[in-house]
Amino acid sequence: MVKLRAGIIGLGVGEQHIVGYDKHPQCEVVALCDCDERRLADARRKYPAMQHYSNADDLLAEPGIDVVSIASYDNDHYGQTRAAILAGKHVFVEKPLCLYPEEAQALRILLNDHPEVLLSSNLILRKVPRFVELRRLIADGELGELFHVEGDYNYGRLHKITEGWRGQLDFYSVVYGGAVHLIDLLLWLTGDRVIEVSAVGNAVASRGSQFQFDDLVVALLRFESGMVGKVSANYGCMVPHFHGLTIYGTKGTYINGARDAQLYHSRDPDQPPRTITTKYPGVHKGDLAYDFVESIVSGRVPLVTMEDVFRVMSVCFAIEQARDRGGAVEVEYI
Repeated sequence: MVKLRAGIIGLGVGEQHIVGYDKHPQCEVVALCDCDERRLADARRKYPAMQHYSNADDLLAEPGIDVVSIASYDNDHYGQTRAAILAGKHVFVEKPLCLYPEEAQALRILLNDHPEVLLSSNLILRKVPRFVELRRLIADGELGELFHVEGDYNYGRLHKITEGWRGQLDFYSVVYGGAVHLIDLLLWLTGDRVIEVSAVGNAVASRGSQFQFDDLVVALLRFESGMVGKVSANYGCMVPHFHGLTIYGTKGTYINGARDAQLYHSRDPDQPPRTITTKYPGVHKGDLAYDFVESIVSGRVPLVTMEDVFRVMSVCFAIEQARDRGGAVEVEYI
């Protein structure tokens, strides 16, 4: 049995992809890359049998690599994804796929020209056991007809933008870096389609720091079914990292909590909600890498498809446009 050979660019969260790839019996990680020499030196000590690169172009040009994880800085994703596709390598990219609609359009065209290449993204909330159960509850009709959904990406790590690499980029979006997870989760849970968005933001929490963009963005979503939604990316909140989620239906309301979730089936204050203790988050950041490999070797549809990636990025682009322009913006799907 010939194993798929994986390479990883970016050894922050990218290092966690190693576990996902190596869990699969038909895959092995053979190459690592990072532009930070200290991080790369650490990787040489921890993974001496692998190849090590300080330049992503060298790894992408290596013919012995079949699949590549792109977990580099956000502004490098487009160029590295493009190079991987041209080299015939399957691509597992951290969010965001890219930073601009024209980049996404170019990648879409390139992938159409290279149908042998598969692409997915690490939209990991789809693997959270509690949200998997919630999707089943919605599909089974336990919440009735959905009419309002809310997702809040409460990052609780302000220093990541006021001190880290994110604040040193020419452009960084908390929507692309954070809210994208909740947007994708809402699309996946409901199976609905966003047709229009509006958005506002501010930079109160990061004022006076190196960060020059909004650290808070709140968006309203109008869905094709008539359902409405709200999504936020809140990097300056004074709470630990948490994915807030509330789903309102005609038969029930679901509220995710840090410890447990609550499912209400009555408006009567004397009727307690059902407590849901399914694990949250209960997921490893490399779990979708395993799923991606399985889709390559078995031919089955991955949990996060290429269409899913372009769909969620299209909504994110519309939110940024609405925040810039003011007023509502129709979502233009790529």
